[in-house]
Amino acid sequence: MTGEEFREMALEFAATETVPHFERVGFKVVKRRMFATYLESDNTANIFLTPDEQATFCKIDKKNIFPIPNKWGEKGATTFRLDNLDPSIVREALESAYSAIVQPKK
Repeated sequence: MTGEEFREMALEFAATETVPHFERVGFKVVKRRMFATYLESDNTANIFLTPDEQATFCKIDKKNIFPIPNKWGEKGATTFRLDNLDPSIVREALESAYSAIVQPKK
């Protein structure tokens, strides 16, 4: 999966925009928070999942899907190495992260 493919996929969600985020490009819901970031230099995405979702995705491919090694990672922020993953897996993770922002909490 290329960076351009990731960008197009992330921007398919309603009311999504890009914003600078340090050396990354952030993807967020307008007037809400980010659900993913992308780093061109190593073609990775960080997708903001719940810890339970993170555990499920990491089981799919531990080498190419793993927690960010910091406090954000403990909260569910997960790195996806896009060169080595099927786009359908990335799409499912993006859908989870996006939905957590736009759906009201129960």
